Amino acid sequence: MSIEYALVSEGEEDEPIELPTEEDGSLLLSTVTAQFAGASGLKYRVGGRLRGLRLVEERVSPPPGGWAAHRYFCAFPRAVAQPSRPRCSDLIVLGLPWKTGEDAVREYFSSFGELLMVQVKRDAKTGLSKGFGFIKFADYEAQVRALGRRHMIDGRWCDVRIPNSKDGGAAAHRKVFVGRCTESLTAEDLREYFGAFGQVTDVFVPRPFRAFSFVTFLDPEVAQSLCGQDHIIKGVSVNISTASPKRDRGSRSQLLGWGVMEGNAARVYSWPAEAWPAHPQHAPQAPPAPAAPLSPARDTKPYLKYH
Repeated sequence: MSIEYALVSEGEEDEPIELPTEEDGSLLLSTVTAQFAGASGLKYRVGGRLRGLRLVEERVSPPPGGWAAHRYFCAFPRAVAQPSRPRCSDLIVLGLPWKTGEDAVREYFSSFGELLMVQVKRDAKTGLSKGFGFIKFADYEAQVRALGRRHMIDGRWCDVRIPNSKDGGAAAHRKVFVGRCTESLTAEDLREYFGAFGQVTDVFVPRPFRAFSFVTFLDPEVAQSLCGQDHIIKGVSVNISTASPKRDRGSRSQLLGWGVMEGNAARVYSWPAEAWPAHPQHAPQAPPAPAAPLSPARDTKPYLKYH
């Protein structure tokens, strides 16, 4: 009994190898993979086009003209691109009690997963805690679990967030502005409602009440998908929009005629001087005759008044 051989190479330009066929004329796939690891089939070229061979039960069937009519090369499965695994980032722990040290922080957050770094920030001179610190998990899922809730550490509620300095401009894309809020909506109501759309890392409700709130998501795509929509939360219709950076909110307030400085600083009004109402005791009088200019023209910047 004569054995028929098939000329097979790894690639179309590679040197071929003669592979023995079976009695029924088929070629075992195991025979192919023994020479070309990872091969999943065979193909050949006809009239400038590629044509594949039928594979049934680990046997490659010959073409209509038999194995000697062509030269064959291997087909390999396409490599499936593995999704990049999210990387853990440094997390800031806010609101730590003054007495809490690194050992207590490590002991608490170890229940979420392995920690690579724990640091409580202290004053360089006194050595006392500044009330915050940093942690970093080895596993991304542990980071997600820690970001999704508040934490009671040594009798005090603490928050875990991704620092803006580490987050770059992405922080603004993860936060949404929730307008038309009422005092009946609490932070927990907002966290529970928006948690159905994605992982919520922070909810800010200003005090005193200001009729708006901010909700921060872990995934910026979730936040952006909600912008421009109206939602009903416990009977209250709220509107979701992009949370503008501070500099944008400041410029927007200038258009309204007011601006608020950060912290407890005074409120700054930037209306032009002529926009301020005249007080009765200081009624406007006729301006004096203009004098010859002794200095360059006065600055025409808006008048600033503090209170």
